[in-house]
Amino acid sequence: MIRRLVLQLSVVLLAGAVAPLASAQQVLKLSTTTSTENSGLLKVLLPVFEKKYDVKVQVISVGTGKALELAKNGDVDVTLVHARLSEDKFVADGYGVNRQDVMYNDFILVGPASDPAGVAGSKDIVGSLKKVVASKAKFVSRGDNSGTEQMEQAYWKTAGVKPQGSAYVSAGRGMGEVLTMAGELQAYTLTDRATFSAYRAKTGLIIAVEGDKSMFNPYGIIAVNPARFPDSNQKATNQLIDWITSPAGQAEIAAFRVDGQQVFFPSAKR
Repeated sequence: MIRRLVLQLSVVLLAGAVAPLASAQQVLKLSTTTSTENSGLLKVLLPVFEKKYDVKVQVISVGTGKALELAKNGDVDVTLVHARLSEDKFVADGYGVNRQDVMYNDFILVGPASDPAGVAGSKDIVGSLKKVVASKAKFVSRGDNSGTEQMEQAYWKTAGVKPQGSAYVSAGRGMGEVLTMAGELQAYTLTDRATFSAYRAKTGLIIAVEGDKSMFNPYGIIAVNPARFPDSNQKATNQLIDWITSPAGQAEIAAFRVDGQQVFFPSAKR
């Protein structure tokens, strides 16, 4: 009898010890750009995913260059970024697998309402940047190797000119902070539309240039290569990639609004 009670008690204690482990929530580490965080998109998307799959997503929001570097070092499980050439190199070099298109928005050039460079209403980004230089107006750059800064530097290269001295401020900051700084300095800056929509009222800046085809801004999601990083959370990574590119995930992206305006457009090809 005593032996039976001891056995039953052991089973109960073992069940109590195993149950919490069985129900332990998965943790997924995601590096991503400041635009997905600053715009508020992740605050809408991730809770839906976390509830569906019982996963807790830990977000590291930095520029695209840093986000890819974190993935390259195996410090995260998956990355969501917007610099296609860098993304393709990341995969080609063996650090990432299963890159999928997720969404797109666009870059815009914003500046002070006084528009000292006289570029407001233009659809020519390179020509407008030449005018910014000629006017000696201030320009604030991300200066952080983000996807936005990479695109900005490509525009300067095409333009063949770039602001000099105090006219060019390399901030080394995220998009929200750069927009705030541009507002304070009455300067121009290149930004994604989503983050600007979230910060417009705080900065007093206006959209000066938009609509140039070269300002298209696609986002992709990439899993770190499990062959290189076997300890990565492959299960939760695949769940996130599958969900965010599914009709349900794409519908959440399409429904997201900033001040009533759609700022991200789904582009998954599944």
